Amino acid sequence: MWLASNFEKIVCAVIFAAMTAIGFANVVVRYLTSHSFAATEEILVNGFVLMTVFGAAIAARRGEHLAVTLFYDRLGTRGRMVLLWLQAALAGILLLLSTWFTGELVANQMRSGTTSYGLQLPAWWYTIGLPLAFLLVFVRFVQHAAGEHRALAAENDTDA
Repeated sequence: MWLASNFEKIVCAVIFAAMTAIGFANVVVRYLTSHSFAATEEILVNGFVLMTVFGAAIAARRGEHLAVTLFYDRLGTRGRMVLLWLQAALAGILLLLSTWFTGELVANQMRSGTTSYGLQLPAWWYTIGLPLAFLLVFVRFVQHAAGEHRALAAENDTDA
């Protein structure tokens, strides 16, 4: 259960540690020799992309995404519940579409045999985590919305 609750945090920590090690090694080699690991830049860039989406899952679970609460704050409990699930549904549609499109991207890269420019690695190696990451953001949004719904329902019960 702990692993399921903290999966995205672990992934972000591993990616960040790997990116730090690669960046540090690149600086040391460049400083001590006349060579550079310039091709590793593609690993760093793709690591940032993955870390951003997995980080979005962390924010979704905590309810820390940017939001405009002007209307939400002025509504009663029932209105807040409706707006909460409308927001969750719209975010869910966007995230499920992102999951599907990135899944198609990975499949297309595998079929076509596309390789990266610098290291000539299969391009899908870099994008294989994106569908899972977007799906995880979706799951975390639903978890947060369910928790908020329970809190609003409890608040409504105490007000009655």
